[in-house]
Amino acid sequence: MSTTSAAYFLGVDVGTGSARAGVFDASGVMLGNHSESIATFRPAEDFVEQSSEDIWRACGVAIRGALAIAGVRAERIAGMAFDATCSLVALAHDDSPVTVSPSGIREQNVIVWMDHRALEQAAAINQTQHEVLRYVGGSISPEMETPKLLWLKQHLPESFARAARFFDLPDFLSYRATGNDSRSHCTTVCKWTYLGHENKGRGAWSRSFFEQIGLAELLEDDARRIGSQVKPLGECVGLLSERSAHELGLVAGVPVGVSVIDAHAGGIGLLGGALPGESLEINFETRLALIGGTSSCHMAVSKEARWVNGVWGPYYSAMIPGMWLTEGGQSATGALIDHVLEGHARYAEIRALARARSITVYALLNERLDELARIDANAAPGTLTRDLHVLPDHHGNRSPRADPSLRGMVSGLRLSASVDTLALEYLATVQAIAHGTRHIIDTMNAHGYLINTVIATGGDSKNPIFLREHADATGARILLPKEPEAVLLGSAMLAASAADRFPSVVEAMRQMSAISSVIEPNPAAREFHDKKQRVFLRMHDDQLAYRREMA
Repeated sequence: MSTTSAAYFLGVDVGTGSARAGVFDASGVMLGNHSESIATFRPAEDFVEQSSEDIWRACGVAIRGALAIAGVRAERIAGMAFDATCSLVALAHDDSPVTVSPSGIREQNVIVWMDHRALEQAAAINQTQHEVLRYVGGSISPEMETPKLLWLKQHLPESFARAARFFDLPDFLSYRATGNDSRSHCTTVCKWTYLGHENKGRGAWSRSFFEQIGLAELLEDDARRIGSQVKPLGECVGLLSERSAHELGLVAGVPVGVSVIDAHAGGIGLLGGALPGESLEINFETRLALIGGTSSCHMAVSKEARWVNGVWGPYYSAMIPGMWLTEGGQSATGALIDHVLEGHARYAEIRALARARSITVYALLNERLDELARIDANAAPGTLTRDLHVLPDHHGNRSPRADPSLRGMVSGLRLSASVDTLALEYLATVQAIAHGTRHIIDTMNAHGYLINTVIATGGDSKNPIFLREHADATGARILLPKEPEAVLLGSAMLAASAADRFPSVVEAMRQMSAISSVIEPNPAAREFHDKKQRVFLRMHDDQLAYRREMA
């Protein structure tokens, strides 16, 4: 509970399905958090939309709930910061929503990160082979903003022309909070092709790139519509306005930190954590932050730029100021596990059993997998899938293939719809995601990284099977943070930096994060997972062979 003299820091995280808020003290202890759901609209296949007004409403509900649970009065909040998904927001001159939807509904003014409507536009941009593409792993993704902007210009030209401002969602939130139309070094570098290393680290837009892809008008008037002023992480965007304070249940004048993409907030919240007795002088280049939720992000930083084809970046100062970020990712992880479970004939039965016992479906299936391993005298935990393999590219491959056209594959299905087959398909899917992480780590290490440690957070990290299979598949030790809500913590660190509680983001990372436990890989599982990795890679090659055959 709070005292009347202590200062607290507020992190606000807008994910794919909800807005969350967390109240932290200066040592990184979370006193309370709360979440509020966000509406999502799917007007067509591969179209995913939201409403910025609904998102802002949800932020207010989440903040009020977090303050109440923490027992902290609004007057005690010394700083706040936002993180969010890298979704595209369109606003008119009066800041009213501009539709981005084929439905024409005005309130649907957000193209969500996972929306894949801009596949053709991404392919056209990649065909230019512009120098800028080196800084997105060699290939731009339809999840980034320039393909979405090009789609809007081509398919909804009235909306494109009417929009006075295009924001990445994190920047919309800080703009709505303060009225200051600045953008984050994180969002612009990672999702808008802003060259953060140019202009002595202050960054610059590439005019030739925007001209070549047909979006030159966005750089008119000093790039006013997409960002004339770009600020580094750790700085203060501005002070919370009277209007926004009233809407959020806070007090006007609170310093608001430069915003950040949600996965990057998780990286900030994770990478500085030390084990008890461990030096705070962390070698960042041996560590990878794994933020697992609907999708997964894999964040690593280095002192020098590392060029890794198929892995996003290198991005200068996009997460830790002064360091280069390499960002791997998987487009569907938690979403893929849910898809596999919910599509099975026995899912409704399993869900009812889990509810009756007040546990999750995952916990129930984990128990069944343990039972199956005991029944099979030749099976160690995890090895039940000797003949069942999954390629988890149902929503394309973000890294390191960088191919959104890839699709999922399963080998080894039986003519059975039993609970046991559901458990095995679930295990094989989790393992496939873990082998995707191994593929990303192996690729990064082949280009100069020395990653042997994964620090994990997010919904997936609460599942012991997910963690065990990641340790065994990758051969890396898995560290779990003392504060499991590392994304909220990362935003709170930026809030503390913006409020001048710490002199730098790195110092906030050192002082506000810690590691609670370690999961070591099982050496006995190494041979099994080496074989699974070879199958994993072979399945991709087979898919391409099928395409050539059917061409």
